[in-house]
Amino acid sequence: MAISISELLVPERVSVAAEATSRKRALECMSALLAGGRETAAQRLVFDQLFARERLGSTGIGFGVAIPHARVPGLREARGAFMQVGEGIDFDAPDGGRVDLIFGLAVPEQCTEEHLEILARLARLLSAGKLRESLRRARSREEALDLLVNGESGTAR
Repeated sequence: MAISISELLVPERVSVAAEATSRKRALECMSALLAGGRETAAQRLVFDQLFARERLGSTGIGFGVAIPHARVPGLREARGAFMQVGEGIDFDAPDGGRVDLIFGLAVPEQCTEEHLEILARLARLLSAGKLRESLRRARSREEALDLLVNGESGTAR
C-alpha cells in the first residue's frame, strides 16, 4: 500500500512563510524539518544527502515548485516536510521560475522503488494549479497540511 501524505507529514514538519533566500538555505531549513528537530548530526546528514542529490540536477520541477529528496542512511521510515517560502528563490527550475513551494522527502536508503513512487505522486499532486495557489495563500501550518492531505484525496477546496 502506498504511503499517503498524511503518513508522510505532521504539522511540525510544515513551515509557512519560511525565510530562505537561497537554495542552500532552503535545504538547510528543509533538513531541520525532516530531522524533526533532532540533534545537529541528524540535520547535517539529511542536509548532506539533499545537497548531494541537488548537485546531480535541480529538484525544481517548474510552476514555483521543488521536491528535494534523498535516501538517508539510518532512516527507518519515509518522511516528508513542506515549506512555503515568502519570496521565491532560484532553484534552477526547468522553467526558469523562482520556487516558493518546497516539498522535501527523505526515505530509508534501501527504499528505491517506494522513493520513486512517492516522488511521482508528489509531482502529480503539486501539478494542480488550484492547489498550488491555495498553498501560496495558506497562513498556518495546519491550513497547508490540510490542503495537501485533501489535495491528495481529491477533496481540495
